Amino acid sequence: MSQAVIIDAIRTPVGRAFKGSLASLRPDETLAFAVDKLLERNPNVDPSTVEELIAGCGMPQGLQANNIARIAVLLSNKLGQNTNGLTVSRYCASGLEAIRIAANNVALGQGDTYIAGGVEFVSRFDGSNEAAHPEDHNEHLQGHNGEPDAFIAMGLTAENVAEREGISRGEMDRFGLRSQERAVAAEESGFFAREIVPVPLGDGALMTRDDGPRRDTSLEKLAALEPAFREGGRVTAGNSCPLNDGAAAVVVMSDTRARELRITPVARIRATGLCALEPEYMGMGPVAASRQALRRLGMTISDVDLIEINEAFAAQVIPSARELGIDPFDDRLNPHGGAIALGHPFGMTGARILCTLLNGLRERDGTIGLETMCVGGGMGMAMVVERLS
Repeated sequence: MSQAVIIDAIRTPVGRAFKGSLASLRPDETLAFAVDKLLERNPNVDPSTVEELIAGCGMPQGLQANNIARIAVLLSNKLGQNTNGLTVSRYCASGLEAIRIAANNVALGQGDTYIAGGVEFVSRFDGSNEAAHPEDHNEHLQGHNGEPDAFIAMGLTAENVAEREGISRGEMDRFGLRSQERAVAAEESGFFAREIVPVPLGDGALMTRDDGPRRDTSLEKLAALEPAFREGGRVTAGNSCPLNDGAAAVVVMSDTRARELRITPVARIRATGLCALEPEYMGMGPVAASRQALRRLGMTISDVDLIEINEAFAAQVIPSARELGIDPFDDRLNPHGGAIALGHPFGMTGARILCTLLNGLRERDGTIGLETMCVGGGMGMAMVVERLS
């Protein structure tokens, strides 16, 4: 049986939604651009051998509708019309799910070469195109009479977790500051330049950096922010991820095909994990998902060299890390910042984090990496990778 390996992973810079650097671009064209740059960077990968482009998209509506993966194939300057396109949605983990599907296809012998990743342009989706308004939500999933609150605002789930787990506003702000400081340091050191492909903008400028990292923030500034989701609450714009735009792409290949092409993979996909839990406490999803993935390998968290937990909210990263046996301020966890600073384009994030995880393993000469995240609707997802080069 073939094993799934990763040949390369790249991403665009992450833009702030609505007023950021990428807001005027189209998501389908940006995904096609990322795919083309990935293939350009890997000339040994013949575009005609790519079985399928599998793209995660958390909200496949508006300009992200009509199977955006297939639209990106048709827009690509590298892929031919005979390349399939599949769009998948697991909300926050859509990009990671796309990579998982590609890896599973390889393991089953269904194909040898895939491009997987994700895209999200919050700036450009149109909520009127799909059931996205409160009046469209199923009346039996509103949290009444013991029913799940399937459509609960993500910020309220963070408030629920913070209250149940006893996470203070001060600790959350301290974690938010850590994310900003580490992202700024990583950017200034050139760390992110190894995973980012610059994007040409309409005004002739070239976007080379993420919009998000703030050099001027402080605990005092974070403490002055008002609660964003609940009166008297603890979750603010400073300890939560913003809304964002961006795309990422990954070459997933069978190890046999990589050997045939004399390509040295950067990593091997070892295992994935999934879990489901109460939608109202979805932020704790990384715990069971990570444990499942590690258990499948006979590993524990102590075997992991680098851990990336998606920073949807500091309120959920802190207790998730502790439940997994990691100090949330440990240098093994999100050492280059996370979504609080960099942003969280829903469909892109799973692939974006993989780019950063592989980059980080290379930087510190580590071997085993864990990526994990909570998922809207009450889920969690995780992936374990082994660095090979």
